[in-house]
Amino acid sequence: MCERSQALCFQTALQIAHLIATRQITSRAVTQYFLDRIARSSALNAFTIVFAEQALAAADAADSALDTGQPLSPLHGVPVAIKDNIEIANTLASAGSLSRLTTISSATSAVAQRLQAAGMVIVGKTQMTEFAFGLSGQNPTRGTPWNPWDAKLHRAPGGSSSGAAVAVAAGLVPIAVGGDTGGSIRAPASLNHLVGFKPSSGLISLDGVVPLAPSLDVLGPIARDVNDAHALTAIIASPYTGNGLKVQAELASEWVPTKPGTVFVLDQSAFPSALSIGTRRVWDQALGNLNAAGWTLESWVPNDELDIAQLSECNSMIIAYEGYREFGHLAHDPAQLLWKVVRNRILAGADISRDAYEHAVAQRATAAAAFTRAIGSFGVLLMPVSSHGALPLDDEDVNHASIGKFSRASNYLGTPAIALPAGFDEAQMPIGVQLLGPVFTDMHLLKTASAMAPSLLLDGRTPELERWGL
Repeated sequence: MCERSQALCFQTALQIAHLIATRQITSRAVTQYFLDRIARSSALNAFTIVFAEQALAAADAADSALDTGQPLSPLHGVPVAIKDNIEIANTLASAGSLSRLTTISSATSAVAQRLQAAGMVIVGKTQMTEFAFGLSGQNPTRGTPWNPWDAKLHRAPGGSSSGAAVAVAAGLVPIAVGGDTGGSIRAPASLNHLVGFKPSSGLISLDGVVPLAPSLDVLGPIARDVNDAHALTAIIASPYTGNGLKVQAELASEWVPTKPGTVFVLDQSAFPSALSIGTRRVWDQALGNLNAAGWTLESWVPNDELDIAQLSECNSMIIAYEGYREFGHLAHDPAQLLWKVVRNRILAGADISRDAYEHAVAQRATAAAAFTRAIGSFGVLLMPVSSHGALPLDDEDVNHASIGKFSRASNYLGTPAIALPAGFDEAQMPIGVQLLGPVFTDMHLLKTASAMAPSLLLDGRTPELERWGL
């Protein structure tokens, strides 16, 4: 069990940062606390590598910095985990694959450098779907993390940032950096009762990240609440986007949440997959709670150009085409110990013509502009993350396909999207909803999510962790 009153393991990253900044606790003590929990939780299989010695040294440096000046960031001294495809010099970056177990990074990624410069403590790298190619979080070759919300049955942790979400949900780390190419931050966040934020494409540098589909890959936070997600995004955001927008400065500006306003709601007729009974109950309850809290909910039916299922299919095509260019040589080599499901997903990219790929890529900007026109420059769209909660693992990894049907549209459009916890289904598995906004309205979307979250999170329970000695 968690040892402290309002235990550190379930406090937010910003709460922990406040304790450190006000010298109520040291970064070293916090870091050691979480390292001890990680050491006791090997059965959860959340981490691929733990940097115990390096983390304690970084915590000591964070404490020393406080002795001589101000915190380097709002999350100074706070432990953080990173997905296993984010490189740190002289360490393994397996990207979830046995084929990379001898691949040692020669340089440190831009995101890891930003975390370190902000005084954060990187405690380790987390498990992921092989090459980030899947949303259930399964990885039988390197081990699938255990979703801590069911101690008896091995259910999907969500992927591909599986270990990152399990680590935060189980209180092994306050916050983590995941990656999202087709829902891979929002899926594990939703299936673990957490917040997962996918920023606009181009907001976070991908320098030093093992790619799946370079034109779609995005990094972002998995956190306990929206404020934590905002704080970490502001730290890792690039100073300027590719088109010159100074988004980092905006993200670091004063945090004043919005008041209830108008939100578009994806009409049920436009759902790309039917919701399960339990998910439907949570969805209906969420709409009722928001309406009672003063939000104006306006039903939205997309035109053919913005059909959610079709946008998701275009995104899948790009992932398959680019994924094959990255890893096709491995998939064709029978000596490589790839999971057969991922191998087949990679090989399927060989069947996509260059013309079809280029057409899908060319239509992204047009579709994004149409989305902005449809909901307005600062509009917000509410929709499900998945048609169901975490299901038992299945050998062919097909039972969680609906997640992609709901989540990939945002990746194709390049828009920011955030998953918020909303309730539990009939199996007592977490269910989330997501908000989308036009490209580079990240700050507005985060503020809206912060204002909306209290009306959605009416059940703040945490998972029972006794099975894992936590």
